[in-house]
Amino acid sequence: MDTQDSAAPEGVAPAGPSRRIVLAGAGAAALAALGGCATYGPGNAPPPEDEPPPPEPDPTTSGSPDPPGGPASKPPPPPPPPPLATTGDIPVGGGKVFEGKRVVVTQPKAGTFKAFSAVCTHQGCLVSEVRDGTINCPCHGSAFRVADGSVANGPAGRPLAAKKITVDGSDIRLG
Repeated sequence: MDTQDSAAPEGVAPAGPSRRIVLAGAGAAALAALGGCATYGPGNAPPPEDEPPPPEPDPTTSGSPDPPGGPASKPPPPPPPPPLATTGDIPVGGGKVFEGKRVVVTQPKAGTFKAFSAVCTHQGCLVSEVRDGTINCPCHGSAFRVADGSVANGPAGRPLAAKKITVDGSDIRLG
């Protein structure tokens, strides 16, 4: 137990200031320091009494000038990617391989277009042709159905991965 906080025996003066007095003094010093933040120093002094304060900025003219075309103009959206093919390029019941894009597009029935990865799921060869309702791989004879990319003939054990295409009018685009 701290003897400075306890009452001194009768007739004996305490040896020094109590802990309560020291803490109270420290708290007062901290408040005084915080209050010092409100004082003005060079660079942040209020304007002299005889000088009017600067005008408030006009919100309609502040900031940088408007970009060409007005404040609400935005850059135009990027153009769509070029078409991969046209609907006329893809025969009904067949399809076409686009080696450079590693994709094959099929038309299993009139007006229905599908796209699949052109990478065979057996050993990664590129399929080479679409004939007689199948997408054919030249490496080991795997064949995949044009309607859904499923395996029609092994050794591939998994279907071709579907790819997203969009048909806009007669244009077929990836993505």
